[in-house]
Amino acid sequence: LVGFWAIDEKPTGSKDPYALRRAALGIIRLVVENSHRLNLMDAFSHAWKIAGYRGNQQSALEGLLQFFYDRLRVYLRGKGVRHDLISSIFSNGIEDDLVRFLTRVDVLETFLKTDDGVNLLAAYKRAVNILRIEEKKDKKTYDYSEGLDHKLLTEKNEISLAKTLIEILPTVKSALAKENYSGAMGSLASTRDLIDSFFNTVTVNCDDPLVRKNRLMILSLIRASFDQIADFSEIEGGER
Repeated sequence: LVGFWAIDEKPTGSKDPYALRRAALGIIRLVVENSHRLNLMDAFSHAWKIAGYRGNQQSALEGLLQFFYDRLRVYLRGKGVRHDLISSIFSNGIEDDLVRFLTRVDVLETFLKTDDGVNLLAAYKRAVNILRIEEKKDKKTYDYSEGLDHKLLTEKNEISLAKTLIEILPTVKSALAKENYSGAMGSLASTRDLIDSFFNTVTVNCDDPLVRKNRLMILSLIRASFDQIADFSEIEGGER
């Protein structure tokens, strides 16, 4: 497979004369059904190196990884796994360990079936939709790490939310590093009431431009907290 990608000989449309889709699906089955921990990009790079291929290695191998995940979608479709959850993990950054990838999808799916998951998805979508509108209007991206001013936090609920989110960021990061995905989701779930209270009592687009900017920074903090785990914007539902 690496060799075919090295010479840019890929399946197109319905044409797959070398049965590359079937080959990739066979690898996926072997890895997943035997719970074999394998970093695909490392395996691809090793194959490229020992064969002495030339060309744009990174582009070719990233394309091959995307091909594998397209095949993975086909494999999982028959098992009833939601395609949007697959996209949310894949869009979150390169995840080339199929077993770890599927564990993340499974934990995310379980979380989204809970009341906390349903409500937090809705809160995330609300925060991100506001950010997209205001960022487009202001022609800038809001990033809490570049300008959240704690002195401008005056409402009780915005103070509590900002403090809690800043505290859980490293907690979520640490849980993910240990592959404790349930723990990471649990940390997010602990913010549910605070996020709900924030939206119920705090006006983001207020008249004071500095306070407005600061509250948009809080929304960016919500976005950053969720984005550590998955790209929740890829997940269907949550609109209210």
